[in-house]
Amino acid sequence: MDRAVSLDPAQAAAEAVKAYVRLNRARLAGDGELLAMLLPERFDGAEVRDLQRFVIERLATENAALKAEREGLSRKPGLGEGVRRLVLDLVDARTFEEAIGVAVESATMFGADRAALCVEGEGAPPPVGGSGVRLIAPGLTAALLGRDGSGAILSSGGEILLGPGGSECKSLAAFRLRIGGDTPAAIYVLGAKASGCFEGEETASDLGFFARALERAIRAWLDLPKR
Repeated sequence: MDRAVSLDPAQAAAEAVKAYVRLNRARLAGDGELLAMLLPERFDGAEVRDLQRFVIERLATENAALKAEREGLSRKPGLGEGVRRLVLDLVDARTFEEAIGVAVESATMFGADRAALCVEGEGAPPPVGGSGVRLIAPGLTAALLGRDGSGAILSSGGEILLGPGGSECKSLAAFRLRIGGDTPAAIYVLGAKASGCFEGEETASDLGFFARALERAIRAWLDLPKR
């Protein structure tokens, strides 16, 4: 004959409560006081006489709060259509070179005339081809953006960053690409012949977002860890 399992008093009491709950679910569902004890985060101790009404009112309050939050987000400036398309093109790229091509061909989407991906180094050109990928002097990224700066709007330096013809650009937007700890410093650069082309908080936000998407795409293609 099997012997009964011996339980300590606290465990025995807990098992007894569980058994009671299983056998009396319908009765407990109508006991607002007990629910307030068991679920204080949902039933805050307020007197609950009509459980169904209480639940409906609570859900209505929560839904109203969520709706207000959603409407608040929708009123904030969203990403421009050009940024959305470019990010989708990055996601859809089938090769590393194709992803880089999205960046260096992005100028028109932002109302610019030229775009380039600048990589610090000496000697041989970067491993990815294309006239939009440029080799720049070591230390230039820090000189332009500071040690930790993420981006800057410039009015000169186009020839250094964009190559021949870049001197015609009166507006420059440069964004640091934080790709990897052991990779050369890199900058995503846009140039426009018109003055003040990249001014404005919304424009800077859109450009910065695309730069972040670009650095993540490059990191993924190079199989580098997330930062």
